[in-house]
Amino acid sequence: MTAPLVLMLALSGCTTPSPGFLAAARQDVTVQGMRFAVYPRGTEAQVIRLDRLHRADRGRVPDMMMTAAAQATGCRPIPNSLTPQGGPNSAVVMVDLRC
Repeated sequence: MTAPLVLMLALSGCTTPSPGFLAAARQDVTVQGMRFAVYPRGTEAQVIRLDRLHRADRGRVPDMMMTAAAQATGCRPIPNSLTPQGGPNSAVVMVDLRC
């Protein structure tokens, strides 16, 4: 494989949702200057952070992800329902919603 093709394939998976959310319509949202892709499905949503995370932003990103889920779905995120998928500073989280 050529280097550009490998790079393209590597980058294309960055915003692909988990298998259970592949049929969900992607909603792009910006919260406080940070971009997120939100994939709503019923009473939950998968939120993917699209921008790089700076150390100083780590503490405020979970609230921003909850806000992104609310803006994209029109539903209210359930407090304390945010679940990182892959570690505490993961770019991918699940959020439970009350619609």
